[in-house]
Amino acid sequence: MTGLPIDRTNALVTIFAFACLCGHSFAQTNYDESKVPRYELPDPLVTLDGEKVTTVEQWNETRRPEIYKLFEEHMFGAMPPRPKALRFEVQSVDENALGGKAIRKEVRIYFDKASKYFVDLLIYQPKSDKPVPTFLTINFKGNHSISDDKGISITESWIRGGNNRASEEGRGIASSRWPVEMIVDRGYALATIYYGDVVPDYHDGFRNGIFPLLDRLDAEGVEHDEPVHAVDPRPADRTAAISAWAWGLSRVMDYLETDEAIDAKRVAVMGHSRLGKTSLWTGASDPRIAITISNNSGCGGAALSRRAFGETVKRINTSFPHWFCDNFKKYNSNEGKCPIDQHMLVALMAPRPVYIASAVEDRWADPRGEFLSGLHASPVYELHSLIGMPSKEMPSLNKPLSGTIGYHIRSGRHDVTDFDWRAYLDFADKHLGK
Repeated sequence: MTGLPIDRTNALVTIFAFACLCGHSFAQTNYDESKVPRYELPDPLVTLDGEKVTTVEQWNETRRPEIYKLFEEHMFGAMPPRPKALRFEVQSVDENALGGKAIRKEVRIYFDKASKYFVDLLIYQPKSDKPVPTFLTINFKGNHSISDDKGISITESWIRGGNNRASEEGRGIASSRWPVEMIVDRGYALATIYYGDVVPDYHDGFRNGIFPLLDRLDAEGVEHDEPVHAVDPRPADRTAAISAWAWGLSRVMDYLETDEAIDAKRVAVMGHSRLGKTSLWTGASDPRIAITISNNSGCGGAALSRRAFGETVKRINTSFPHWFCDNFKKYNSNEGKCPIDQHMLVALMAPRPVYIASAVEDRWADPRGEFLSGLHASPVYELHSLIGMPSKEMPSLNKPLSGTIGYHIRSGRHDVTDFDWRAYLDFADKHLGK
């Protein structure tokens, strides 16, 4: 939220604690397949009462709601309602962006009556006489970081590093991850928000970002003057950061449905790393999302937690206690007791397409565990008479698999590359009718 105070001390403490933890514990990380513990995955097609799911109707009416509720309660925390005070304000329009081939828009999305809480949405859309499909994304460094376009406003929200303020020096700093012209040339719009506009990425007991507003929203999205949810002690299943970031993406969907230039029925949500975890939870929570894309999302994203390979539940909850609800901490070094695992998160998207991407040098994110999530979600897609993961074996490097669940493992490290984007664009072409 632009204009809100920044607590630099808490941010630096979190960063320092994570650095210290990583410095002494990385050597204990398991990267040996022979040391992966024996595990049994919960069956996404068996209800809590032990009944086998054999029809799409059973999935939609019984099992899917069960699984979704388990993820809210045990992992991400409750997904808040759409606020009644939601409104949109176009801030700027450039009709000749990218050398005249695109339109650039900035839209401010307000969440509350006093206009204190908001996110800034950046859109690049190809010039077209028809509504265009869109990649909806959330970024790490501010909208101004995705391109050196001087027309993009610099965020005023908290950013990681330095004095926690953005400046002109950050313009285009992350552009290698955002091939805007490639996306536009393929006929897609790119819509992105900065995750720090929703909640900054450090832990202060859920007092920062939109959390105070969410505590004042009732079940109908009506804002009250005082909290309507307990804040001290805070319930162990309350909204955490990933759920808040996903909520922000759904508010962008609310806007996209009003924009006549955007085909809101053909929107693919994409996120990288912790924001890949966010994209998966967004796709699971918001049925308007047509395709969900997870890029190197790892533990808490696409990778199976029970494998305890690379980053583990304990490690992620220790390093980033604000990402998941407090109930998830019960499964630190205790993954087998959790009633869910990440294949069930992928299955929540069925019958909508999902793409999972790994990188061979990103062992921390457990590429095999990411692939296996897609594979073990496939029975739910088969229930819908669809091909889920089209192979039971991981593909060769840089050779995408493309069923209703797509997957690739590419050369390189934890990052987003042009190879990834070409795969996502091809997948979108296949499933969005282009």
